[in-house]
Amino acid sequence: MTQKAPIMRVKDVTREYITGGGLFSKSKSLMALKGINFDLIEGETLAIVGESGCGKSTLARILTMIDAPTDGVLEIEGRQVDISKKRPDADLRSKIQIVFQNPYGSLNPRQKVGDVLEEPLIINTNMGTDERRRLAFAMLEKVGLKPEHYGRYPHMFSGGQRQRIAIARSLMLRPKLLVLDEPVSALDLSVQAQILNLLADLQDEFKLTYIFISHDLSVVRYIADRVMVMYFGEIVEFGAKDDVFDNPQHDYTKTLFAATPKSDVESIRARVEARAAAN
Repeated sequence: MTQKAPIMRVKDVTREYITGGGLFSKSKSLMALKGINFDLIEGETLAIVGESGCGKSTLARILTMIDAPTDGVLEIEGRQVDISKKRPDADLRSKIQIVFQNPYGSLNPRQKVGDVLEEPLIINTNMGTDERRRLAFAMLEKVGLKPEHYGRYPHMFSGGQRQRIAIARSLMLRPKLLVLDEPVSALDLSVQAQILNLLADLQDEFKLTYIFISHDLSVVRYIADRVMVMYFGEIVEFGAKDDVFDNPQHDYTKTLFAATPKSDVESIRARVEARAAAN
């Protein structure tokens, strides 16, 4: 079988921050990313793992065209992107969306859910009011919410429901790639399993590609196809999920795996499914 072309290519990407500097002190350089290289294959889930400060979220902001790299090349579907020279157009923006860790922080508390979902369509399309409303109701159903939720505010929902709203918003423009930055780490374990199941179902239905950023290795083992391990802005290990978990090569990966508490996501999923069947 012929391998699909990469949906994204990252070549020698670096990100440097200049800090400090003043009348009596020199500025300092911090290299947050150091020569990042990888191809992302359409339809896969690539997990990026590492401790806080390793550069995961910095990389996410570059991949979603929020920040520009200091150097290197970002290609999306063969098209080179440099937001420092040219603002990405609506078509390019629509291809990649991001879901953040804290769903409440990423939702405008003054907007009703319907407005949250329709806003990307208002900004990026010429769609009429009735069509936007229809799509918003349809997306609520896709993520397991109800029509009456359309007119409610974010504070009226649980953490898991808010993350469903955030996921629904990210899908309104029908992107090809979702960057999921710690999307379940703020949720209870049983709710984590529900959201992970939802993400798997949506990936199949919408033919999505995922970049899944997490420090929770049990979640990564459950959802990922390939795993990238980062340490101080560098990729220290990269490979198929089973290869990385069963036979880690880098000392940092071994230390990270040994030090991370493990929770059995499969067992959580089984309990959630059993409870749903009983009800």
